[in-house]
Amino acid sequence: MEWLTAPFEVAFVQRALWAGILVSAICALAGTWVVLRGMAFLGDAMSHGLLPGVAVAALLGGNLLLGAVVSAAVMTAGVSALGRTPRLSQDTGIGLLFVGMLSLGVIIVSRSQSFAVDLTGFLFGDVLAVRESDLVLLGVALLLALVVSVLGHRAFLALAFDDRKAETLGLRPRLAHAVLLGLLALAIVASFHIVGTLLVLGLLIAPPAAALPWARSVRGVMVLAALLGGAATFGGLLLSWHLSTAAGATVSALAVSLFFLSHLASGLRHRRRARRDRLLARAATFTANTNTPTTRPNET
Repeated sequence: MEWLTAPFEVAFVQRALWAGILVSAICALAGTWVVLRGMAFLGDAMSHGLLPGVAVAALLGGNLLLGAVVSAAVMTAGVSALGRTPRLSQDTGIGLLFVGMLSLGVIIVSRSQSFAVDLTGFLFGDVLAVRESDLVLLGVALLLALVVSVLGHRAFLALAFDDRKAETLGLRPRLAHAVLLGLLALAIVASFHIVGTLLVLGLLIAPPAAALPWARSVRGVMVLAALLGGAATFGGLLLSWHLSTAAGATVSALAVSLFFLSHLASGLRHRRRARRDRLLARAATFTANTNTPTTRPNET
């Protein structure tokens, strides 16, 4: 029992746990729509697109979070604008923005003498260095994400399954898409300094994808994804403490492992159901044949 509780008696590990739980909840709200709409590449592009703003803020000695917000706003506006270009596919536009923003960020960071340290911190984060002020910011970000998710749920739902239907219902799909991009940017900006941009996709995509086979509604996916993300945070911090591994990477790796375990269990469940249905069908056929009356020739 002490093996489970000892790490969390330390103050900075407790803060890391709370930060991971808050990040998991934020990522569950945004990541569910990312999974449903197949926007994983966009999430990856936006997470790496934060680098220029973070790099400029680091060089100027400013707030890294503010720099990330500026870059996220630029990425969101760029993706929305390129998505309206009829001759350019959305994936092409996202790919160009991804490469352009990442290249610009590396060029800016290369001007710093602490290039390796800055880039490593940006990519992998430091969940064990979370401060109480970071927890407050995460709490505010979660509240904002909840408000956006509740108010935009109907539009997001229609947008996820049929853009034309959303237009017919008067839900303004372009505006809904822009707001959804803002929600995604909020999740990434709030999370990058905790687990880093390279690993944020682990909590953004893996828990909702793991929850998808077991939940019966979008809200159910979000709730289960938040619980799975919290479990990955607890288990990742526990393993990191005892195995002396990188905390953020361990959390993300465990989240991805939960995804594979979930889909393996889901596959086994479907196989059992299919086998049971076949057995029931055979039993029904046998019963029907047994209960069929036999005709005898008339006796003379």
